[in-house]
Amino acid sequence: MPQNQTEPVVKSCGVLVFRRQPQLSFLLMEHANRWDLPKGHVDPGESELETALRELQEETGLSAEQIDLDPEFRYSHFYQVQKKRYGKKPVLKELVVFLGTLPDAHSNPEIELTEHIGYQWFDWSPPHEIQLKSIDPLLETVAAFWKKKSALS
Repeated sequence: MPQNQTEPVVKSCGVLVFRRQPQLSFLLMEHANRWDLPKGHVDPGESELETALRELQEETGLSAEQIDLDPEFRYSHFYQVQKKRYGKKPVLKELVVFLGTLPDAHSNPEIELTEHIGYQWFDWSPPHEIQLKSIDPLLETVAAFWKKKSALS
């Protein structure tokens, strides 16, 4: 959490899902005016990972059994949001994201739309300019994580 933080923090958790076939790409969900991850707010008693996997299932139809999670990756990012549900006052939001990959045998799953108007598999070609507040910093972190991981292998 940022230093000197006194206001309440809203936490949202999700999974950034990649596939390797037909080329390396990642899944984003389409809202009316933006792209976003399959993610959502933590329910009482839920862990971050439980929230992320529940939201993935609810928003895409993809189950935890269909993806391989990278146990070394956990992304956390804080940013301000201003929404009706928070009384239009600025609220600090923490986004926690886990990294998942579809096994090659399941690289073209059927995505079930329940809360979004569409979805798209974006080709992995950093740097990306999709959404400045949350998506772009996440993708930069993934690129650095993979670069460091490949340097260690």
